[in-house]
Amino acid sequence: MNIRKIDDSLAVSPQIAVDDLPKLAAEGYRAVICNRPDGEGGDQPSFEEIERAARENGMEARYLPVDSGLVRDENADDFAEAMRTLPGPVLAYCRSGTRSATLWALSEAKRRPLPEILGKTKTAGYDMSGVARRVANGGKTPTDTGDAHYKVVIVGAGAGGIAVAASLKARKPGLEIAIIDPADIHYYQPGWTMVGGGIFEPQETAKTMGSLIPKGVAWIKAAVAAFEPQNNAVILEGCRVVKYDRLVICPGLKLDWGKVEGLVETLGQNGVTTNYRYDLAPYTWQLVQEMRGGTALFTQPPMPIKCAGAPQKAMYLSADHWYRSGRLKDIDIHFCNAGGVLFGVKDYVPALMEYVKKYDATLDFFHNLVAVDGPAKKATFEIKEPEKEPRRVEMAYDMMHVCPPQTAPDFIRVSPLADQAGWIDVDQATLRHKSFDNIWALGDVMNAPNAKTAAAARKQAPTVAENIVADISGRSAVAQYDGYGSCPLTVERGKIVLAEFGYGGVVKPSFPSFLIDGTKPSRAAWFLKEKMLPPIYWRAMLRGREWMAKPEKLESAAE
Repeated sequence: MNIRKIDDSLAVSPQIAVDDLPKLAAEGYRAVICNRPDGEGGDQPSFEEIERAARENGMEARYLPVDSGLVRDENADDFAEAMRTLPGPVLAYCRSGTRSATLWALSEAKRRPLPEILGKTKTAGYDMSGVARRVANGGKTPTDTGDAHYKVVIVGAGAGGIAVAASLKARKPGLEIAIIDPADIHYYQPGWTMVGGGIFEPQETAKTMGSLIPKGVAWIKAAVAAFEPQNNAVILEGCRVVKYDRLVICPGLKLDWGKVEGLVETLGQNGVTTNYRYDLAPYTWQLVQEMRGGTALFTQPPMPIKCAGAPQKAMYLSADHWYRSGRLKDIDIHFCNAGGVLFGVKDYVPALMEYVKKYDATLDFFHNLVAVDGPAKKATFEIKEPEKEPRRVEMAYDMMHVCPPQTAPDFIRVSPLADQAGWIDVDQATLRHKSFDNIWALGDVMNAPNAKTAAAARKQAPTVAENIVADISGRSAVAQYDGYGSCPLTVERGKIVLAEFGYGGVVKPSFPSFLIDGTKPSRAAWFLKEKMLPPIYWRAMLRGREWMAKPEKLESAAE
């Protein structure tokens, strides 16, 4: 038997034999559903034989035959009724298990989110993307054929999405573009570190989405449920369908707060804060100002995360305030990092270590936050050191800044566009999908081995725009992305270590060293971060003005 568990109530499998029923009963199954018509194959027992064996083993059996490739809406209704009335857990089977998995997916359409359904069936080894449109339509076959169609569809109106739309419009003003995003507000997320440090006000980092969508670009205010790349279609929640000639995917990351036990319940209280949320970054600054003594923890989860330097930026700015106010000697600072290094590009580590020493911070490497007891003010970390058995430690805190675990959004991870790890699978130079020639991705959601920063998106957007325009004119890719990312590490109020690097950790400075030496803390880099980068973001990057971000020619195209 090849039993594949969907959830606690159902497993599916290929054709079972009469001899399998005692084993199924022994494993705890209390009912079977046959979704294969009698006589479909010469190797199958009849349902009557299966039912008799089931009865002999104290199990119930239900016959719900479905012709291969012809799962009707009423079949899904019958399956749902069987699942309601049969004792569980249930094993459903057909020739391969696909029909049974499909019936479950359609029957659960009104009770579960589409990404959850696609994820559970994918984990069990069944690709349900072919019925995603029906699942999105509540399990019923859609009758609406009035699909919207655009030359370019962009999923996500964050930094990458609006920037690539603006860069495309700058190159081809008449190009028909739509952006899909349900959010009303667009956030300048790099500014939240500064909010948590008492430098920016929260409202400085937010603007209405409608004010930023480029002129002439349609805004579809909806959430994406699934992709049908073979049909050049994006399925929206509610089963609306948007067709495209070319697709750009950049919805950002999912902050997986629920992955840390107890964290959701205590965020924003009990001394637990984060700069990764607009509404909680001010609480960081409040806690820093109120702290007079005790233990302050700053956590960093396993990679990948957006802006890998942000967790330690929070630590440095907090420690600097305590240093300037004479409280640092009474505060025990711990940087609890799931990884084994302070920063991934070694050239910048010496300067950062000077500040670690200045603030007398303890570096707790291989410490991954797994649970929080807010009322007791205790954090539990799993420690996985090389060549040692994993163990757990509990640490008391008075203040804790948490960086949450991060993944690709659910609808991306379960899509046919994702790699095994759940990220959009692209060529790291052209940012074009490896399997679908009319799809590109940028920003945090794709699998190129670069840092996930807004600075990276600033460079990626013109590259994608240039390559899409070349594709429209029938040419091959002409631009390449070199992995550039930037992380302005706010080591103290007024000074920044400006880390700039590309693929492989190669240092890629934007300025001559006499202006800004990124390996050393400088006031010039702070001025760049505080005064220049916000207007560059709002007025240049999001408007298609590619200041210091002109696309680099693809080597093969340059020859």
